[in-house]
Amino acid sequence: MQGQRIGYVRVSSFDQNPDRQLEQIEVGKVFTDKASGKDTQRP
Repeated sequence: MQGQRIGYVRVSSFDQNPDRQLEQIEVGKVFTDKASGKDTQRP
């Protein structure tokens, strides 16, 4: 049985683009987060 590789990509603003991070990883599933660290109303 093989495990699944999962990636997580985060950028701190909606103006930033996660594409460069996504190009460097080889995974089956990627979760992307676009949220500012100073935003206190995030989930």
